[in-house]
Amino acid sequence: MVSAKIDIPQDTFLVGIGSSPGIAIGESFLLHRNRTTVVPRQITPEEVPGEVASFRRALKMSQVQLREVKDGVSDQRLVDHLYIIDTHLMILDDEMLVKDTISLIEKELLNAEAALQKTVRKFRDVFSSLEDEYLRDRQSDIDSVGDRILCNLTGETRQSLTDIDQKVVVIAHDLSPADTLQIDRKKIIGFVTDVGGRTSHTSILARSLGVPAVVGLETATALVPGGIPVIMDGTNGTLILNPSEMTFREYLRKKQDYEYQEQELLSYKELPAITRDGFRVSLQSNIELPMEISQALSQGTEGVGLMRSEFLFMGRPTPPDEEEQYHAYLEVVERMTPHPVTIRTLDVGGDKFVPEINLNDEMNPAMGLRGIRFSLNEKQMLNVQLRAILRASAQGPVRIMFPMLTGVAELRQCLEYLNAIKNELRTAGIKFDEKIPVGIMIETPAAALIADHLASEVDFFSIGTNDLIQYCLAVDRANEHVAYLYEPLHPAVLKALALICQAAEKNNIPVSMCGEMAGDPLYTLILLGLGINELSMNPSGLPRVKRILRQVDRSAGQKVIDEIFGLTTAQEVIQCLEKRMADLFPDLFGEPSF
Repeated sequence: MVSAKIDIPQDTFLVGIGSSPGIAIGESFLLHRNRTTVVPRQITPEEVPGEVASFRRALKMSQVQLREVKDGVSDQRLVDHLYIIDTHLMILDDEMLVKDTISLIEKELLNAEAALQKTVRKFRDVFSSLEDEYLRDRQSDIDSVGDRILCNLTGETRQSLTDIDQKVVVIAHDLSPADTLQIDRKKIIGFVTDVGGRTSHTSILARSLGVPAVVGLETATALVPGGIPVIMDGTNGTLILNPSEMTFREYLRKKQDYEYQEQELLSYKELPAITRDGFRVSLQSNIELPMEISQALSQGTEGVGLMRSEFLFMGRPTPPDEEEQYHAYLEVVERMTPHPVTIRTLDVGGDKFVPEINLNDEMNPAMGLRGIRFSLNEKQMLNVQLRAILRASAQGPVRIMFPMLTGVAELRQCLEYLNAIKNELRTAGIKFDEKIPVGIMIETPAAALIADHLASEVDFFSIGTNDLIQYCLAVDRANEHVAYLYEPLHPAVLKALALICQAAEKNNIPVSMCGEMAGDPLYTLILLGLGINELSMNPSGLPRVKRILRQVDRSAGQKVIDEIFGLTTAQEVIQCLEKRMADLFPDLFGEPSF
């Protein structure tokens, strides 16, 4: 560790992304891991076999290392997450990764390191361009696997977390899921990284381990020396260097309060999410892979409110066939029964996912051929997906959900197509749920404005708040110049939510929410007051939202709605809401933010 001789002012605050809640107070440990520098080199045809052999050896070594990490996990909290290592092993076996790299070595006569880097960069660009934060964060898995292979190619050895023998807060450029699985909680009390997102696998593992984490701090390794006192708050994403005595005492108290609350939340896990006056809310989980079911069930989920199907289509030369999709859906349905599973049809632009479909680059992909527009343009692909979903519905409660709709005509086209697939299955004598509920995601202003028309033709609504907010406010939250305008409590967003809920109530259909607002306890009273009766979120958020619901009457939510709907700015709404939540839940919201 580097001793801190740098003069850092007391209470220097740095802000990143809070990715795993909790407070850690201790000494910083700077993990030195410079990225491997790759120098592209032209090779001779005679060198090709040697470079290919080196690449294959590095792949093999990487597989052995990951299997050793997997075999070394004994913590029961992490066993359910070993699928992440399996995912990395799958990436190592990925046909495109291997073939493309070898092809670059053979055809462009590139050295193995440069060929690998070029292939990984191509994969990374696909993920980094995605709108969906969860899917976008999968790029970190590609990076982790690429870095591992590269290290094995160059023979480089890296400092390991297992070498740390004292109680510290680790400061690193990045940590891989394999690193996180090796964290010893007695020594590593928290970590901060330059890169990363809330939904990266590293962050998911940190939450499961209960290790506070702040990611995406960008300059942490450049600004924080090893060996200085730090406080990190994984809830709000802050890192405080050289805390003063007053700050230290304040955060020590916050840490004790937080740990008490976490213990209390465990008692809510098995209880229903029902208000004191009997309003029942179904709390469900957003998942991507069948392996995530165990964690969702362990947090008391009552179903899958959003199963993303995109991962089945990624990183492969051709789309998955009906059998592959059927078995993936079936596994989730069988493990979740008797609770429902809502499967969203493919929600991406095909040019990013399926190389065999060549589409020209779009000037504005967020408003282009994506979501249901893409599926209706590629009907054979939609046909296969609907057949697989319908077949899985014969084995347990399933709901079909179409994304990115903007009008009734588009919806009717989907329903007409679905009915045609049903007829095909009937004719073939293949079983499916004849009464399978069909719903749509409401995530465009157009759909919100005509929600009354749409509600009469579907069985349920699901509000995708991430896109709805972006489209409603015409703001790209990933754009640093306008991200501040991404305001979930903007009066226009609240009015859109009210329109959707009123239409659902009038037509007697359930309304769900599966965007980020659903999992943030600050918004729970608003959603309760609007009458939303299904909330789907990251499984780790379920107990906290449930606690709030069980401690209030529905009238508390209606009162908040009455208070905020007369306000004219998002800031006014936030102030009003925070005050109301602090009054009702002083232990959760009563502390002013530092």
